[in-house]
Amino acid sequence: MGTMLQAADPSLEDFQNHEGCNEILNVTRPELVRSVHDAYLAVGVDAIETNTFGANWANLAEYGIEDRIYELAFAGGVIARQAADAFSTKDHPRFVLGSLGPGTKLPSLGHTTYSHLKEAYYTASKGLVDSGADALLIETTQDLLQAKAAVNGARAAITESGRDVILIAQVTVETTGTMLLGSEIGAALNALQPLGVDLIGLNCATGPTEMSEHLRYLSKSAECAISVMPNAGLPILGAKGAEYPLGPNELATALETFVNEYGISLVGGCCGTTPDHLRAVVERLSGHVATLRVPDLEPGASSLYQYVPFRQDKTYLAIGERTNANGSRAF
Repeated sequence: MGTMLQAADPSLEDFQNHEGCNEILNVTRPELVRSVHDAYLAVGVDAIETNTFGANWANLAEYGIEDRIYELAFAGGVIARQAADAFSTKDHPRFVLGSLGPGTKLPSLGHTTYSHLKEAYYTASKGLVDSGADALLIETTQDLLQAKAAVNGARAAITESGRDVILIAQVTVETTGTMLLGSEIGAALNALQPLGVDLIGLNCATGPTEMSEHLRYLSKSAECAISVMPNAGLPILGAKGAEYPLGPNELATALETFVNEYGISLVGGCCGTTPDHLRAVVERLSGHVATLRVPDLEPGASSLYQYVPFRQDKTYLAIGERTNANGSRAF
């Protein structure tokens, strides 16, 4: 979404002098945002994401418009809802995923508080739910405390609405093998699954190759459904800036493998993926049924960084002290 909007070269007036704030385009250039949705729907995708990745307190506060969270989230949801409804048929309904990005303030680093962040996510979620979103997608999370705030804020908005809205939480695992703050995938699963999310998964930062082992873990351990939205490979700095090397067929092959081997239920694309990428995915996976999984997660606990299963050592250990101080053979 963001790449295609920037490629359209909106004017400073379109951004209401808040250059780079794509969410403003939901109210100033709704037809431009709609055209991006239409481009993806035209290739056959089942669901589209709203243009609300940055409609959160931290991002909007950088422009001094944090009081417009609900307005911009609702407007983005309405555009996506109208686009999805226009392409929906009885045999192929289309769905709207309300995008909730991570912002730039992480509570674990003391940038903000959990309660403040939860309230901000509630406001954004309410705007998306009120606009008719079918699901809320908490994505690109980097801090587990931030993710918890987002999940609980979103859940509050869903409960208040009385609607059956799916809740998805996706974390971002860097090339280091952990989230930005050092959390392992096991810690993320153990922290978020008990909150009642419907799907848990990965998106952004890396391509399918780097995500494979983390998805394998989720496949074996997650009791809820799994999602994945990789980048089109790791970006390479070229003459035109960051370029993504993975072609449409390569992405489709990788996602097909994930569906067949790991039982992934929701697949898509993040940075660098175009309508051509998603067309290839649709052609490859249309009609596929995810492989049945039998998860087996050991009960355990996790810190911010690591998951530790509960394991009791049942071996017998006897400790005694020698009493024959003189070492007599007759002892």
